[in-house]
Amino acid sequence: MGWRSVGRTGVAVAAVLVTAILAGCGPAPWNEEGSTTPTASQTGSGVPTPVSNDLSSGSTQRTVTAGSVTATISYWSSLSMDLWTSTALKPISLSLSTAVTPDDGEKVYLQSVSLVVVPTGASGAATPLDTQSDQYSVPSSGAPGYLVLSPYSYLQTFDIGEVPSDSTSVTLQFTYVFLVQTTPTSTEYAKQTGSDTLLVAISSAG
Repeated sequence: MGWRSVGRTGVAVAAVLVTAILAGCGPAPWNEEGSTTPTASQTGSGVPTPVSNDLSSGSTQRTVTAGSVTATISYWSSLSMDLWTSTALKPISLSLSTAVTPDDGEKVYLQSVSLVVVPTGASGAATPLDTQSDQYSVPSSGAPGYLVLSPYSYLQTFDIGEVPSDSTSVTLQFTYVFLVQTTPTSTEYAKQTGSDTLLVAISSAG
């Protein structure tokens, strides 16, 4: 009988000790008031958002409308996109041809094309680079511009120089000025202006 009584007492004491130990531990950290489990947005906040790139495939084609003129423009670069770094000389080429509506035989000329390059980094847009342009010089023949009515076309390459080292992209702002004959035999022209914008990523390689 004595042996059985001692056994029950030992069990009771052990149970009390276990309860006290557990009570002393307190709630688990993940159950404490004010503690939170990291969310997907928190854990992913350090991952930079990929920069869009209109030349991700190496080239792109756009349609620009300027009054009665519709221009089909192809853009590409001879420099691989992974080499478009902040310090590299980055060529951007374009080929342009137009159609006019209604087509009564009037010719379409490109008087000028200009390019403004705006670098952008983590702090936002930086100061644009100097404007580049190709302005047609009227020859003695009197033609007012480059003839770009299909099947004739215009081809040009601009070089983009060094941009700030923290740049993640450049915005290429193109402006096109067209002259359209008022009649098929007229020496008077209507001016039409169109614009287009490309966003190109700057590589951090190298």
